[in-house]
Amino acid sequence: MTEQSRPRELPAGLLTDPEMIDACRVRDFARVFRMVKARAGIYPSMLARRCDLTPSRVGEVMAGRRQLLHMDVVERISDGLRIPGHMLGLARRPWETPRRLGVVEPEAPQEPEAAKVGPAALPGPDVDSILALTTRTTLNTATLEAFQSSIQDYWRRDDQHGGEALRPAIVGQLRYVVGLLKENRPPSIQNGLYAVAAELARLAGWTYFDARQYNQARAYFTEALQLARDINDRQTMANVLACMSLQATYQDKPADSLAFVTAAQDQARTAMGTTPRVLSMLSIREAFAHATLGNRDSTHRAIGEAHRHFGAIRTGDVDPSWVTYFDEPKLIVDTGIAHGRLGEAATAEPLIADALRRENHANQRGRAFHSFWLARTQLDQGKLDQACRTATQALESASAVASERVTGHLREFYDQLAPHRQEPVALAFEARLRALLPPVSGSIHP
Repeated sequence: MTEQSRPRELPAGLLTDPEMIDACRVRDFARVFRMVKARAGIYPSMLARRCDLTPSRVGEVMAGRRQLLHMDVVERISDGLRIPGHMLGLARRPWETPRRLGVVEPEAPQEPEAAKVGPAALPGPDVDSILALTTRTTLNTATLEAFQSSIQDYWRRDDQHGGEALRPAIVGQLRYVVGLLKENRPPSIQNGLYAVAAELARLAGWTYFDARQYNQARAYFTEALQLARDINDRQTMANVLACMSLQATYQDKPADSLAFVTAAQDQARTAMGTTPRVLSMLSIREAFAHATLGNRDSTHRAIGEAHRHFGAIRTGDVDPSWVTYFDEPKLIVDTGIAHGRLGEAATAEPLIADALRRENHANQRGRAFHSFWLARTQLDQGKLDQACRTATQALESASAVASERVTGHLREFYDQLAPHRQEPVALAFEARLRALLPPVSGSIHP
């Protein structure tokens, strides 16, 4: 594509406008098109040409009489208006790679005039409406179970590989389910769809949080909270608030973290059927918040509450699917991390080490994260050799998963090694780090 034919980019002020960001996030193209017209001077006929739509269809969208749901249409809008893919829940678009970083390819020879494919060869103007008819289906309990099964698979793969590659599929499915909510259905099916949408929004938020893209994460967590509130699902609201509490600790906002987890506990206590496992998990998140604030007594009290609730778990309890990960090894390792955050390294080390021995080896991110905390507690006690060996084990797991959160912790550990950089074990760790995590080497290494 020549520079002259390249679509003009939208003003930076428009792409960073919170209203535009929200409209793109929910794919409200009526709002998007109106804002593009008002702020960028791109009128319906120009919109139609740039997005390969008919002017009448653009007019119907802007008037709110038509929705654009199909992925190929969304991609054409992203490419035609130069809206970055992540704003519309898409993968990174080919044109988003800066020209200076891309490979400059030679100009393709001009095609003979007779060989050029004209607009008549493109899909007809109503192709998305026709395809929409084929996607309408009668939803039932089996459909909801299929949605839940896909979510569980997303979480499993997120644990093993990280959420970067999964995010476009998760966001796409979220938008599809949110679209289904606009149709009238029996209450049981409608409530089930809301629950599915809430969990997909939380999962999307989690993948952004794990990538340390906190503004996007908070937007999706907020959407999940709203979806759960629409059906008065207080347990899901509690879980989303617990996620927001954890994120606040990473953003060095411990007061916010405590406020979120306190609100989560309030929701859980007033919900029907809240299980001891849920209350135990929330108490541990409270312990994290207090430890970050340096509240020793409150941290110990919250840890005690977590173990008391966990001891009340019974075989017949029906736990929400999102809390089943919180088993005994997870309780123990999180107890150790809470002590570690408080600076009680000698207490934390044996707890984290014991949990790691029992942890599922398929959970690569969890093992990397927990190995980092073990290494940190060992280093805090002056056990340099052990700390570097443990951190190297963390690198092995981290190299198998795309998680900026984990690599961020490894940066912290590398920084903590500053007084010992010339020691043989520290040099060996640095060499292994360079070999296993080349994508982040520029930000970690001296």
